[in-house]
Amino acid sequence: MKNTTCKLFLLALIFLFVRAGHPATYIVGDRVEDFNLPGVDNKKVTLDNYPNARGFFVIFTCNHCPYAQLYEQRIIDLHNKYAPKGFPVIAINPNDPDIVPEDSFEEMQKRAKSKRYPFAYAFDNEQTVFRLFGANRTPHVFLLDQDRIVRYIGAIDDNPEMASAAKNKYAEQAVEALMRGERPNPDFTRAVGCQIKYRKN
Repeated sequence: MKNTTCKLFLLALIFLFVRAGHPATYIVGDRVEDFNLPGVDNKKVTLDNYPNARGFFVIFTCNHCPYAQLYEQRIIDLHNKYAPKGFPVIAINPNDPDIVPEDSFEEMQKRAKSKRYPFAYAFDNEQTVFRLFGANRTPHVFLLDQDRIVRYIGAIDDNPEMASAAKNKYAEQAVEALMRGERPNPDFTRAVGCQIKYRKN
């Protein structure tokens, strides 16, 4: 029994040391700080813009990625279904346009207009927000509750190719659990998509 307790204590210390020794990224259970990013409508996008929200889908996505394009309509559908219930989508493009010109702010504005995005689409121009969240793919979902606590991280569902063939709609299942006052299960899945294009400085 003592050996087991010691091992658990050592594992906890190692975990704390690893988190302390590297730039912190959000995990399930962490409280998210507000951000302030330029939106395609030339207004600032912040969590404070939604005082009556019961939570948020913060989704890192972009213009050019084939996976982001496959999930584009599903992101629109998520917003249309759950924003009226208090869970709006906030989409954030984290990519460096010097690496992928299709993901420039101007191209974001064009795509948002042509696809009639009903949600906020913001540009992480300093590439600080995606690093804080720990996002590494597009798309990558972070579901927050009313207190801005991360409750789910991962994929929208389990079938990038076809929405109708998805057996597990992870993002929907997670928000439905929150609305019932339950913890999402699973609360973490592997995001599938293109790697975020970041400046190496």
